[in-house]
Amino acid sequence: MTQADRKKRSTRMSKMVTPPAVTRMKAVLQKEMVREFLAEFLSTFVMMVFGLGAIAHMVLGDKMGSYLGVNLGFGFGVTMGVHMAGNISGRMSWKKFPVYVLGQFLGSFLAAATIYCLFYTAIIDYSGGRLTVTGPTATANIFATYLPDHMTLWRGFLDEVLVTGMLQLCLFAITDKGNNPALQGTQALVIGILVVIIGASMGMNSGYAINPSRDLPPRFFTFIAGWGTQVFSAKDWWWVPVVAPPLGAYLGAIIYLIFIGSSIQQEPQILETPLTYEDRRTPVLPKTMSHPPMTSSLTPVSVSPDNRPSVLSHP
Repeated sequence: MTQADRKKRSTRMSKMVTPPAVTRMKAVLQKEMVREFLAEFLSTFVMMVFGLGAIAHMVLGDKMGSYLGVNLGFGFGVTMGVHMAGNISGRMSWKKFPVYVLGQFLGSFLAAATIYCLFYTAIIDYSGGRLTVTGPTATANIFATYLPDHMTLWRGFLDEVLVTGMLQLCLFAITDKGNNPALQGTQALVIGILVVIIGASMGMNSGYAINPSRDLPPRFFTFIAGWGTQVFSAKDWWWVPVVAPPLGAYLGAIIYLIFIGSSIQQEPQILETPLTYEDRRTPVLPKTMSHPPMTSSLTPVSVSPDNRPSVLSHP
């Protein structure tokens, strides 16, 4: 093909009209709220597929899974979810709250349906064809959390509040730029490790739902898929993973802000003044200094009233 033919072909392609349906779809997908909804939907789906798949291996597999595997599945599932949606929907305003909830709930519901389809034959083989919530061949616990025999309802409630509070407390520490945050680019990994640690140290009592979207949508799926109303009636537990985690998250945030956030000293702002040509050529030094202060680019410098720079010590 000659150069002239290439130009003609390029001209013809540029004149092709994009179908109206495609144009409208592109316009919709470029809207900020739609992109945030899709990000929450897909990130939650990924997290839940890894987590529920790990539980399926522990429940159904003969030495194929373990409780540690469950913690790793959810922990690194969270890491992948943060990588997928962190820069798109990492911050939420209250007006977008319903959009975020809908995205997370639909993503979690679809993840439960995916794991059900993926492990269907194993579920039927393990349970003998009877989908039960309790008993030696129960399989509903693959999808949602249920209290063990040694736990009461209110002990489980307090357990979820405490576990979620610990999660939120540590999340503030990981992301607080005024304190000692995780290194830029490592936050997702550190958050995933945090989830693994919480599961390994405090997950036994209530299953550490720590998020309503982790528990309620898969529970709805099991109700529809054949496990019946017992998924809601067993120990009346179903509402606790919906109510307790938000309460625990608020308490964890308040504790951090009171005990840690209020004690972090705010660094004074750097006063910037326009420099003349001579100023740029000749550095201004304190009268007591015979050489420039050895500071890094991260060391804050302020200007005193007599126009002398002074290095501020970090809190």
